Amino acid sequence: MWKFWIDTGGTFTDCLAESPEGGELRSKTLSNSAIRGRVLEQLGPRALRIDLPVDVGDDFFAGYNLDLHGRAAAPILIESWRAEESIVFLREDMPELLDQALCSLKSPEEAPLLAIRLLTKRRLNESLPPLEMRLATTRGTNALLEEKGARIAFFVTSGFRDLLRIGDQRRPDLFELGIRKRQPLHDSVFEVEERLNADGEILVELDETALKEQALSCIENGITTGAIAFLHSYRNPDHERRAGEILREAGFDRVSVSSELAPMIKLLPRAETAVVDAYLAPIMGAYLDAVESAVGESRLSVMTSSGGLVSRPRYRPKDSLLSGPAGGVVGASRVGTVAGARRLIAFDMGGTSTDVSRYDGRFDYQFQQTIGNAKVYAPSLRIETVAAGGGSICWYDGAALRVGPESGGASPGPACYGAGGPLTLTDVNLLLGRLDPSEFSIPVFPEAAADRLEEVISEIHSRSEEDLTEQEILKGFLEIANERMADAIRSISLRDGYSPSEYALVAFGGAGGLHACAIADILGMDTILLPSDAGLLSALGLKYSRMEEFSERQILETLSICEIGIPKWIEELESEAKRSLVIQGVSPSDLERETARVELRFQGQEASLLVDWDSSRSLEAAFHEDFKKQYGFLPKQPIEVVSLKVSVATRMPAVDEELFPESLDTQLKSKGFASRDSLHGSWAKGPLSLQDEYSTTYIGDGWKAVLGDRGTVKLARLKEERISQSVDFEAAQLELFTNRYLSLVDEMGRLLERSAFSTNVKERMDFSCALLDAEGFLIANAPHIPVHLGALGVCVRSVCEALDIGPGDIVVTNHPRFGGSHLPDITLVASAFSKDGKRIGFIANRAHHAELGGISPGSMPPRARSLIEEGVVIEPMYLARGGTIDWEPVKSALKNFPFPTRNLQENLSDLAAQLASVRFGVSELEKLISSEGFDRSVGYMRGLKERARLAVAQSINQNLNTDRKVVERLDNGAEIAVSIKTSRKKLIIDFAGSANEQNSSYNATAAIVTSAVVYVLRLLAGDSIPLNEGLLDDVELRIPEGMLNPRFPSDLTKCPPVVAGNVEVSQRIVDTLLKAFGVSACSQGTMNNLIFGNDQASYYETIAGGEGATSDKSGASGLHTHMTNTSITDPEILEWRYPARVELFSLRADSGGKGAHNGGDGLRRRIRFTENVEVSLLTQHRVQAPFGMEGGENGALGEQWKVTLDGNRFSMSGSETRTFEAGEAIEIQTPGGGGFGRREG
Repeated sequence: MWKFWIDTGGTFTDCLAESPEGGELRSKTLSNSAIRGRVLEQLGPRALRIDLPVDVGDDFFAGYNLDLHGRAAAPILIESWRAEESIVFLREDMPELLDQALCSLKSPEEAPLLAIRLLTKRRLNESLPPLEMRLATTRGTNALLEEKGARIAFFVTSGFRDLLRIGDQRRPDLFELGIRKRQPLHDSVFEVEERLNADGEILVELDETALKEQALSCIENGITTGAIAFLHSYRNPDHERRAGEILREAGFDRVSVSSELAPMIKLLPRAETAVVDAYLAPIMGAYLDAVESAVGESRLSVMTSSGGLVSRPRYRPKDSLLSGPAGGVVGASRVGTVAGARRLIAFDMGGTSTDVSRYDGRFDYQFQQTIGNAKVYAPSLRIETVAAGGGSICWYDGAALRVGPESGGASPGPACYGAGGPLTLTDVNLLLGRLDPSEFSIPVFPEAAADRLEEVISEIHSRSEEDLTEQEILKGFLEIANERMADAIRSISLRDGYSPSEYALVAFGGAGGLHACAIADILGMDTILLPSDAGLLSALGLKYSRMEEFSERQILETLSICEIGIPKWIEELESEAKRSLVIQGVSPSDLERETARVELRFQGQEASLLVDWDSSRSLEAAFHEDFKKQYGFLPKQPIEVVSLKVSVATRMPAVDEELFPESLDTQLKSKGFASRDSLHGSWAKGPLSLQDEYSTTYIGDGWKAVLGDRGTVKLARLKEERISQSVDFEAAQLELFTNRYLSLVDEMGRLLERSAFSTNVKERMDFSCALLDAEGFLIANAPHIPVHLGALGVCVRSVCEALDIGPGDIVVTNHPRFGGSHLPDITLVASAFSKDGKRIGFIANRAHHAELGGISPGSMPPRARSLIEEGVVIEPMYLARGGTIDWEPVKSALKNFPFPTRNLQENLSDLAAQLASVRFGVSELEKLISSEGFDRSVGYMRGLKERARLAVAQSINQNLNTDRKVVERLDNGAEIAVSIKTSRKKLIIDFAGSANEQNSSYNATAAIVTSAVVYVLRLLAGDSIPLNEGLLDDVELRIPEGMLNPRFPSDLTKCPPVVAGNVEVSQRIVDTLLKAFGVSACSQGTMNNLIFGNDQASYYETIAGGEGATSDKSGASGLHTHMTNTSITDPEILEWRYPARVELFSLRADSGGKGAHNGGDGLRRRIRFTENVEVSLLTQHRVQAPFGMEGGENGALGEQWKVTLDGNRFSMSGSETRTFEAGEAIEIQTPGGGGFGRREG
């Protein structure tokens, strides 16, 4: 019987086969089921002689369609094919063609079937032979990304109809006006009357009658696919299961039920999982049915994202979104294991992206994936993807060379494909002589690539004084791409405490071998393995994959309480997984437990670690060891068991190791290009390109290659030769260092998010991380919270005036006088030094602590009249000196202040997470300087600021042609006045005329004003540059004393409160500046701060609203704008942790101002409390409406009510504190954005 292992990717379908006689065959075809060729001669109106890259018999192409490239004509049916003369005969006449015209012969079947027919030589009118097939496909992933799935209905608990429209309320791009918000995948949504509480107890019974009517209305509208997600169904799935039955009884063909697909806490990703599964079910079902029907009664298995196989009946679309990349990882693990490498990094570089994964003798898993903008609960191999592939576009932005993120795709493809495509990495490698044009499987045109390169060179010469050669520019593009891919490898190794230098690199995919040596050089890796089937490795992975089943159970109990039950639960999960595989036809004797893991975290954290279950080892000790390795500290908190995860798989047969020659006397003398086979009996030294049928390897300088007895090429670093491949010119190096600095602060943020305890950090992501230069000016930030970022430079410079920060010192503060924002935002500052003691720069982070004392829970009291009433004030003090940590001064401040913190332990745990993040940043910056040199690294810090300065100068020239002065009022009547003008090439921004210091918390520090200005300038710049203080280099900022620059005397009781200045005035400053520049109507202009709590807990959230419209775009609805971008806490998490129940969260229809372009709509939110709590509000635009612009209407005012036990509603002001009894609710409607331009009619 034939056996096929086929991976259908976005561009190519890779196929490995084994004939009944045991022979191995291979093919690579286009995934659109086409074979590309070139017209050699037109023999008549219905006959062509065609050059094709395949060898098949007569009439093989009968029934295929001929498509002539570059012609608008419809494809023409092929009647017959004469193989010996390479002639196709067509059913219809065709126009006259030029010789050498490109064409495609397209099969009416799916690509896997075309691959099978090519290898078995079966025509369309012939049945396929008996066969077994294992299939991986990105068909579902592509349909998801391209939004080409089915029409579906989404059924959700009443009150949450807009759940997927709102998402987590964050905007995708921090610096964008006219935000492009992803639309949900569902066609229609229905609110279902039913409700459970956080324990799974029924509050409202399922209204079956209403649901049946909703289902029938869907059927009448032609929708027969549904997704169901009800609140807390992970605790009690009965309502969801019954709803699924009702839909099927009404005539639904497919129903995806969230509690069956992902029985885990968090409504939003569980709902997204159900919707994605339903959205893809019809298209994937039709695709697999087409394949299965053609192969008859043969056995079809489908690859999952976890690297295992399932039978066709067990297949679910949500489980296979990463099946192709997973096959590559499995193939890489097989190649590495056979070659004797037990620790390896899989490096799969394709046409549009690169996938990397780590293998330590076993696979590394993740259980939540992000595909496009959707989060999906499903087990998968842990694979990091970066937008850098052979098709990545190479371009110049006026200051630096750039690679990607856009791709030329399969059409038009790279420039060398001759279809008018852009310069890409494939073209770069071709022009550098690392690819042989004659070895491409399709016709290529190097001269087209050279033309595109000449356009880039002309652009550089017209905008820069650098006189660069072609080779320098090409190598610069390569170095930028290589750095980005190396960074992806760091993220799956260094982030988890593993060094890439301890691993072998297994390079595959069409382009992996071209970049492997350079990436290994960057990462200090000494061994590279290049599989014989490097271009088909995902298909090879299918060959060695196993039938596999996962079982999991959510626990959410402390370890000390539930540890005794873990062995029994694991046995039950193992039995459950085995039963499923036996049903799929696997013999019980062929099965083994592959993994048993316990998901653990410290109680109060969000991020967790998977620890292997071993009855002979303490789970607590194992978890502590892993946590300390990753984060560098151990919180003093109980351990919580999140879930148990067990996988069972068929047994893996033993393998013999591949043998590599120990020493060879003969060195291959080839120059430029050589075949893999030429390495038999000899070794090769770079530079040299090794060609095979489906991939090319570039052996770099300083590397030696030998061939193993199973066809794997092994590259080893020649110890005496460490040759730098770096190019040294401004345009390339500036982009390289930009990426390095951004990567550093981004990793700081990831570490802080994973290790923090406060909901504000781990759920809402209310934190920021930054790199600053040696003078304390902001250089680079991770894309976190704008209100923090511009203030960090002011903070660091102020702290340095108070304290000296030496090596190993870490300073902590939250005082507004020292650049603080408001008291819950605590800042840590450290300095990095070179080995000879020179200061490189500063590392800082700022995180919002959920509780820091004050006169009300949550430390954001609207009624505060002095700073001391808002909470604990921490003047700059050392948290560490010379590397030694001393917690006592901070503890003393937190405990002994007039209004001390209500949650000391959480404060200390979050500070420990901030500390770990800062130390990581210092370490990485010092490593970078050690590697790249002090002067060079610091020089590019200056270059990055200069790049920002130039971007602002260009923007001001475009947006400011006259002096402007505008005034905006807060709801309390206080004015923000700003005038903008240019003088002697300086932009002057003057806040003279703004209100005096307020006898309330609506006072914004100079640091906050600076943040708002920097943010607006970055918006206007429009360029993809890190937010840094170079934006202010040509700006004179004038902030007189008053509301926007209050005084802070040494007596804290006389210091003004500032909390509303940080969260509300900052937003209104941005509104005012954008009005002055005339670029946007007013957005909701508030963060809609809601704080509630009692002696047991405190909770804080900010609620999104409508975006203001611009001259060419309507405003987006239901998302955060401008100075904040925090996530909303998932309703299931909120209800599980706090005494509250979310009853309503939806868009506020028609709240955006009308205009030629409408403002975005605000939100509606109602929360009912289950205990007595104190509730505080800090908001704006409850009196002054969000302004429209150029004749556009104002956005709707925000409103809020207290809803009492008897249902009465009492209006609340936008800034107040009230006590709520258990059972009472608060309802908030957030403002809409203003419209832009007069609407017609």
